[in-house]
Amino acid sequence: MATNQQRREAAKRKLERQLERRLEQQKRRRRIGAGVVGVAVLVVAGVVVWIVSANGGENTDTAASSSAAPPPTEVQIPTERTALPKRTAALPNPTTCDYKADTTGKAPKKVNLPDGKNVPSTGTVNVTLKSTAGDIPLTLDRALAPCAVQSFINLAKQNFYNDTMCHRLGTEGLQMLQCGDPSATGDPTNDGQGGPGYTMPDEAFPEIKYGRGILAMAKTQAPNSGGSQFFMVYGSAEGLPAEYSVFGSISDEGLKVLDAVAKAGIANPNPQDGTGAPTKQVKFTGVTVQ
Repeated sequence: MATNQQRREAAKRKLERQLERRLEQQKRRRRIGAGVVGVAVLVVAGVVVWIVSANGGENTDTAASSSAAPPPTEVQIPTERTALPKRTAALPNPTTCDYKADTTGKAPKKVNLPDGKNVPSTGTVNVTLKSTAGDIPLTLDRALAPCAVQSFINLAKQNFYNDTMCHRLGTEGLQMLQCGDPSATGDPTNDGQGGPGYTMPDEAFPEIKYGRGILAMAKTQAPNSGGSQFFMVYGSAEGLPAEYSVFGSISDEGLKVLDAVAKAGIANPNPQDGTGAPTKQVKFTGVTVQ
């Protein structure tokens, strides 16, 4: 039988072994904890590296963001159409158009002059401008500007507008897209000077109002200087005097195309009037006349 002394020594050794096991467990826990902390640090570091990489290594704090260029202003386009104007007195039918050879303007494409005799001044003609931005259907109205309609059809049938680009977009004040310069290249210092090699008489009248959906002829400040260039109004036309011949309207489908072009913005706005070549290029691939 064990003595009291022996029992005390056995109990002491048992207690010592228990303490040793506890110490060993604590050491293992500390080693595991250190490993977890190390992995956590690496994970956090990896996330930080990923975030910096995802931002291209750029500083994205407030100070850096404040120096960035502001986003472009969204173009505000009215949705209500402008009614086509009406002449108070109808033109003679048929009428005569005085087309004259233009010796001052550029005519990179040689075309035949339209026939100016017995030009009808009633009825409409459906035309579709096929472009890289989408089809733009138009309705030409002979009662408004028979000479402009006659000329436009003449140029379309001679493929004059094929491969020409719209060179001037306005998004404020006068919201329109101007086209019809056969020499346009996207250079604002040169664009807007070309024509078909002839001019036509002005056909504007006081009752003309410009606005969304209106198709009109462009011209210089000189009277009777219209040629092949025209502009399509997709929005407002603030302050535009009734000096430009209105010769038709733009379909809803065509207006959607023009809206998309306008919202894409202007590539290099002219500092004088803010107009310029559209960022979304509009190049005519063909014109169909029905």
